[in-house]
Amino acid sequence: MRVGILTGGGDCPGLNAVIRAAVRKGEAAYADTFVGFRDGWRGVIEGLTMPLDVEACRGILPRGGTILGSSRTNPYKIDNGPERCLATLRELGVDALIAIGGEDTLGVAERLGSEGVNVVGVPKTIDNDLSATEVTFGFNTAVQICVDAIDRLHTTAESHDRVIVCEVMGRHAGWIAVHAGIAGGAAAVLVPEVPFDIEEICANLIRRHSRGHYASVLVVAEGAVPRAGTLVTASGEVDAFGHARLGGIGNLLASEIEQRTGFETRATILGHIQRGGTPTAFDRVLATRFGVAAIDAAHDGAFGQMVALQADAIVRVPLSAAVAELKTVDPGLLAVAELFHF
Repeated sequence: MRVGILTGGGDCPGLNAVIRAAVRKGEAAYADTFVGFRDGWRGVIEGLTMPLDVEACRGILPRGGTILGSSRTNPYKIDNGPERCLATLRELGVDALIAIGGEDTLGVAERLGSEGVNVVGVPKTIDNDLSATEVTFGFNTAVQICVDAIDRLHTTAESHDRVIVCEVMGRHAGWIAVHAGIAGGAAAVLVPEVPFDIEEICANLIRRHSRGHYASVLVVAEGAVPRAGTLVTASGEVDAFGHARLGGIGNLLASEIEQRTGFETRATILGHIQRGGTPTAFDRVLATRFGVAAIDAAHDGAFGQMVALQADAIVRVPLSAAVAELKTVDPGLLAVAELFHF
């Protein structure tokens, strides 16, 4: 079988582990040949490829990012994009395509699958907001990076009697913020699922500091919004999938807190630091299991399916189930985080 592999959307620690595992299992067990598509769906549209075999995958397990490159290209926003994808796959003799990505990448995979592409999906997002899988690789790494940063922010906040607002990723779901906030001992965790009240935050900070706590670290997801529902964006721009380019809520909060409380307040935006660097052991193992399961699914003819983690087992679920709705933070977990606020 000739198998194509692509990585789409934002880069993520563990992508290379998926690629490596799929290629190794495919060559060793099935005598497959592989073609790597560069830069996500753009590579399929434009026929941008690179050789992909066991030799090309040596040494990539601990590397962050993706050797294939990635982009947020949406074939359905480009003239004749889907038709060009189908033509490329036919010309290259691709029998099956493994698409590694999040909601957008897998949404395209589902649509192309309905048009005849033999596609298997692998879930990828540090936000951990894909349905049908308990966790996605990259999330564990992102949380650990955030916790390391929060630990460091605590010491500098205490040294200067400051409030520090730490902005982390999370467009529509606050998984990173909640896990990092709990593990990092945050004074407050603000997530997209629950609009925040700036007056309540400031009142709690004043009460906290009146008891002798002269330093506080707040963790806020980039998609968190005020109770009024106003979405704060850095530029007002949107990507090819119509998503606003978020960022800036941390700076806005820091300014408002300092103005309302008189406490010196700083903002730290972790940004792409969360997505870079070497994956944790957990993410390497999970990504490897996904890669092996994906190539097995292709040989079983389980097209239109995504591999997923459920009860510590790798299972197959319809792509439609994976992209039907975002997985938001469990209210019970939010309640745990709130126990330690202020």
